[in-house]
Amino acid sequence: MKNSAFGAVAKVVGVVAGVTVIAGGIWASLRDEPPPSFATAPAAIADIEATVLAAGILEASRMVSVGAQVSGQIKSLRVKLGDKVKAGDAIAEIDAITQENELRNAQAALASVKAQRSVQQASLKEASLAFERQRMMLAEEASSRADFESAEAVLQSTRAQIEALDAQIEQASARVDTALANLSYTKIRAPMDGTVVALVAKEGQTVNANQSAPTIVKLAKLDVMTVSAEISEADVIRVRPGQTVYFTILGDPLKRYYAKLRTVEPAPESIQSETTSSASSSASSTTKATYYNGLFEVPNPNSELRISMTAQVSVVLGEAKGALTIPSSALGERDSDGAHLVTVIGDDGTPSQRRVTIGIDNNVNAQVLEGVSEGEKVVVGEATAKADSGQGGGGGGGRRRSLFY
Repeated sequence: MKNSAFGAVAKVVGVVAGVTVIAGGIWASLRDEPPPSFATAPAAIADIEATVLAAGILEASRMVSVGAQVSGQIKSLRVKLGDKVKAGDAIAEIDAITQENELRNAQAALASVKAQRSVQQASLKEASLAFERQRMMLAEEASSRADFESAEAVLQSTRAQIEALDAQIEQASARVDTALANLSYTKIRAPMDGTVVALVAKEGQTVNANQSAPTIVKLAKLDVMTVSAEISEADVIRVRPGQTVYFTILGDPLKRYYAKLRTVEPAPESIQSETTSSASSSASSTTKATYYNGLFEVPNPNSELRISMTAQVSVVLGEAKGALTIPSSALGERDSDGAHLVTVIGDDGTPSQRRVTIGIDNNVNAQVLEGVSEGEKVVVGEATAKADSGQGGGGGGGRRRSLFY
């Protein structure tokens, strides 16, 4: 009997010990588990802007190919690469022997026709006198009508010959003017102020202008540069002329160059090479991204901007200075009123939801117009989960779901 009592007591002690161990394990696990924590960011005052990014290329605001309008050998080239010239400055000179000979021939032909006219002018005077005599003699019946009509015909013929010679003089004068122009074309001058950016021909080279005007040099106006920015079809509907733009270059990525957007071309550059009724072209165009050129000018007084430089262009759609901002990742879904749900952590660490009104949102930060105060902490990621749940803390970009649903 004593053994039975002792066994019962042992069982009770074992049960109590087991319960104690289990309770201790539960208590230890609860004691070691950290309270939930959140990835947060404070609402802060900052400048914010929404922009459209575009890849751009720098071009001269004006570029002219200076060519030869007459054929011949380049006798002298008066400029070097990089020279700055004024309108009217000498660029090159072509051997003018051929043009000088053409001018002399044209002048001689003009002089010959003028001499012929002088002869006919004297003949006209003689014919006029003869006609007057025949008219007076016919009135006095001292001459026949046949002689009178003959004198009249000679007078009219002489006048007609003079008129023909006058037309020939006009033609000969035109040939002289053409020869003079061709002679002047042998001295090639700058059509505008600019910088020599290319030497296409060399001194001593023979140029042939019979088929097309050969280019000798290229002049560019570099004190003002034009930026051509490729704006995607997804963004072009938000871009308007007059908007502020800025860009950076690879050589100095920290310096911004500001300007105003002048225009957005109505069609992409590819339209220049596309056929209007090509089915294959239409099919291929649907598989390619479409870009529209936005153009604007920027001063270049120090010539630090150069042709064909790459520009990282930003078109400013909206901006606010000293705005209250929160990370865009803190924003929940947008409701029908346009407000967003945001989770705010109180001073005691308790999360609560707020409806906030948002202004500018550039997908990195968002301008808060109403609903959150400066310094309040908003949740930008999910709460950290228990270690044994296999769930990690949320973070980062995009709209986040509420902690309460």
